[in-house]
Amino acid sequence: MLKTLQKVKKRLVVSSIAVALGTSAVMTSAHAADHNWRFANLYGRGTAFGEIYENLAKNIETNTNGDIKVQVLYSGEGVGTTGILGAVKSGLVTMGAPFQSMHAGELPAGVVEIGLPGGTDDTDELNALFHEKGWDQVLKEAYGSQGLVWLDPYIQPPVYIITKEPINSVEDFKGLKIRAPGAYGKFLRNLGASPVSLAWSEIYTSLSTGVIDGSIGSNMIDHRDGNHVEVAKYMYPLPLAGAQVLPIIVNRNAWRKLTDEQQAAVKAATTTHAQEQLEKSKQWESEAVAEMEAKGLKWSPEPSAADKEAWAEAGAGLWDEYAKAGPYSKRLIDILREQQK
Repeated sequence: MLKTLQKVKKRLVVSSIAVALGTSAVMTSAHAADHNWRFANLYGRGTAFGEIYENLAKNIETNTNGDIKVQVLYSGEGVGTTGILGAVKSGLVTMGAPFQSMHAGELPAGVVEIGLPGGTDDTDELNALFHEKGWDQVLKEAYGSQGLVWLDPYIQPPVYIITKEPINSVEDFKGLKIRAPGAYGKFLRNLGASPVSLAWSEIYTSLSTGVIDGSIGSNMIDHRDGNHVEVAKYMYPLPLAGAQVLPIIVNRNAWRKLTDEQQAAVKAATTTHAQEQLEKSKQWESEAVAEMEAKGLKWSPEPSAADKEAWAEAGAGLWDEYAKAGPYSKRLIDILREQQK
């Protein structure tokens, strides 16, 4: 009976996604495209980062002279946040911008890739790690083992926690239900909190109804665009991670149908996208903080020396833990440790 229900559920999910994708799949153009791609991302329509993904799609079309048309699918439009990796692997969508923490079980190396708590906020160090020290080669192999092509990653600002009540001491985290997937959740569990895994689009309602007491955002802009300050007024001053690094991935079968020139054009578009993410996110971060403060955002008190020490200790054991998660994770951690010598 259980297997039958699972099969029915799977058919319903696939059918519903296909319908959702199909409703907007018709595209007209003076130049008939050789390839029609669907691109699933993490954000809703009208958000700041959603517009950057639109720019990526347009740049791919421009760089390929219209040979590749890209339809952008926003959060919830056929593919949910937790389904992006699987949808690209299966070919249901061609390209995706996943949040690796949502796929820790499928791709443990992705949790290391995004940045473990306590990681650097130095963009030069991060770029060197990915493009000079060898992380790019490891990640190409890791994603390639699952039928995916890993393209130029992009950097977003530090990760902060917003809560409904002020955090006067790290002791106040004990017992709180906080939306924090992946390594972020394990970090907060070390401080006594109860991590919850939710999609970005579910944060506002979950805060307002008391399902959770706080949430991480991928960055300050996420908190601003989600209007989280309306239902949670306090931001904790210490970031969980200095920055986040996220990939653009493509279904390998679709990638192999491109010419060398088309592949180079797509890669060039993702490089431009990474630059735009970094430049605009720095600008938007300060704007987001100012806007939220104008709406009543308050900062929890400055952490004491003891709080900062406890904060550091909470993340100390995660490197060892994730090094054991798989061969690709171990190789990434080994490179990271070598860089810090």
